[in-house]
Amino acid sequence: MGDAIQIYELRRMDLRGATVIDGFPSVGLVSSIVANYLINALQLVQIGIMDSPFFPTVALVREGRPMNPVRIYAGGKMDVEEDRLVVFISEFQPPPNLIKGIASTVLDWAQDQRCVQLVCPEGLIVDREAGENREVEVYGIGSTDRSNELLKKNGVAMFEEGVITGVAGVLLNEGRKRDFDVMTLLSEAHPDYPDARAAARVIETIDKLLLHTALDAKPLYEEAERIENQLKSIHQQTEGGKKPARERPPMYG
Repeated sequence: MGDAIQIYELRRMDLRGATVIDGFPSVGLVSSIVANYLINALQLVQIGIMDSPFFPTVALVREGRPMNPVRIYAGGKMDVEEDRLVVFISEFQPPPNLIKGIASTVLDWAQDQRCVQLVCPEGLIVDREAGENREVEVYGIGSTDRSNELLKKNGVAMFEEGVITGVAGVLLNEGRKRDFDVMTLLSEAHPDYPDARAAARVIETIDKLLLHTALDAKPLYEEAERIENQLKSIHQQTEGGKKPARERPPMYG
């Protein structure tokens, strides 16, 4: 299955020392929101696609241009290796039979490009009402002692017990097997709507861990407030305070 998943480069770029971001959908669409934000805020350019006969037979169209279901963007401060960034982004949730192949292909490519680490933003399910004021905690776990030390050094609480599924989980295991630094950042997120507040906390953590470019997470907090107020209004308008059928506001970006 892994052999049927290929990366096609559309543009060559020196990615030595770069950090790779996994933007496949997760709980609360945290990874998708983070990936979209980084692409837009850092003005990353598309350098490639990932494709497979087993991927959805769709074309995403934006601004009159067709786009592959899995795209690769890169950029940042290219004269500083530590600030080079690569983002894999997708709008589809990989089925279980593709997850290992996707993760292995991402890691193979990252090592071929001499990237130094991979970060997986993820949502950690919390059971709270929409619009409830909350301090969002971010937890981290690394594939190597080096990555765990980096997390601890920057005050990220360690994820001690639990299960990490999907592409992020496979990347952690593969990173440990290959002695390649993979870090998963788990932000407390609501599972029923795009949680921009959880994504904003991950952006702040990535900025502190990796980048010398100041990232402004304010737009994500504003988006979080908009989504939460919308859901709170729907809840209040429901007779007797009964919860309405789940509605999913549009994803940020």
